[in-house]
Amino acid sequence: MFSGIVEETGIIRDITGGGFSIQAQAIFEELKLGDSVAVNGVCLTVNEIKGNVFSVNVMPETLRRSNLGDLKHGATVNLERALTFAGRMGGHLVQGHIDTTGTVSRIGREGEAVLMTVAAPPEVMRYIVDKGFIAVDGLSLTVMKKTPESFTVSLVQFSRSHTTIGNKKSGDRVNLEADIIAKYVENFVANREGRINTDFLAEHGFLS
Repeated sequence: MFSGIVEETGIIRDITGGGFSIQAQAIFEELKLGDSVAVNGVCLTVNEIKGNVFSVNVMPETLRRSNLGDLKHGATVNLERALTFAGRMGGHLVQGHIDTTGTVSRIGREGEAVLMTVAAPPEVMRYIVDKGFIAVDGLSLTVMKKTPESFTVSLVQFSRSHTTIGNKKSGDRVNLEADIIAKYVENFVANREGRINTDFLAEHGFLS
C-alpha cells in the first residue's frame, strides 16, 4: 500500500524483456530484496540491489495495463516505497494496481496553478468525483472537476518540480488508479441488489 506522495524520481538504466533497472538515491534507506516500490504508480517487487541501482520484474499484464511499456533507457520515473504505519498519511490509499491509462488532453494555467486535463475511459471515470482522489503516475491528486470523458487536476509547484508530472504534455499516456474506497462501495451496493432502503440506513446508523 502507498500514499501517492512520490519520494523521488529515478532513471531507467537498463530494460530487459522481463523488467527494469532503476537508478535512484533516497529510497535506498532500509530498502531490501522483496520490498515493494511504486514505479509510476505501479507496485513492483525489488529483486536485486547493486549500489544505487535496483531491479524489478514486470509482468506482461502490467505492461498491457500501464504505461511502463512506453519507457525508454534514460526515462525518468516516479518512485515511492510502501507505507509504514509509523509514517504520516499525506495523500490517499494507493494500491499500486493500475486500472488503466489515460491521455493528457490539455495543459493550461490559472494564475500560479497549472491545470492538467486527462481523458480517461469509462471504467475509471465512473469512480471519479469532484474533490475526490485519483492517482496519476503514482501521484495522489485531487479532482477539480470532471466531465463524462475526462477530469482536471491542479498541479502545485512542488509536484511539478519533484515528480515527472511537470514534464507531461498533451498526448502523453499516464497511469491511472481510482480510489479503492469507491470500488468497495460500488461492489457493496451491487451485492445488496437494490436492497438499500430506509430500514437498511436506520440499521447502520445513517438515520435516527
